[in-house]
Amino acid sequence: MAEDAKFEEGGEAPLQLKAVDADDLAVIAALAQDAVFPANEMTWQSGRRRFAVLLNRFRWEDQARAENRKRAYERVQSVLVVNDVVNVQSQGVEREDADVIMSLLSIVFTPSNDGTGRILLTLAGDGAIALDVECLDVVLKDVTRPYVALSKSAPNHPE
Repeated sequence: MAEDAKFEEGGEAPLQLKAVDADDLAVIAALAQDAVFPANEMTWQSGRRRFAVLLNRFRWEDQARAENRKRAYERVQSVLVVNDVVNVQSQGVEREDADVIMSLLSIVFTPSNDGTGRILLTLAGDGAIALDVECLDVVLKDVTRPYVALSKSAPNHPE
């Protein structure tokens, strides 16, 4: 009988995940929560129907290991790619200013009746990016080695 994979088995390997349904996207959203990125690291290639952003992602999958071994928390650069994008709208986002740092709070998919839908990237400070998609096709891929988080702490969300 086959056993389910365990979270810890991911180890030090870079993430490469794909979401094709809302449950898959919830996993990507949890791992991308609190990622930070300069506003100019977003791109929409309308001809290729692709939206991408280069994130500095907190390594949530490594948090317990870091705490147990009393070592620094880590971040890693990751690319978040959304395919089959037909329209992009944003609110509170100054894309051209490299000094503006965005913080990703959540990623949510709202389906429409015909299989299309909208992905909403909610940012700290009332920013949001809405992506109208033909279907759900999202990829999160680590593209660098992990590095010590500059803050030396895990993101905190007081209740």
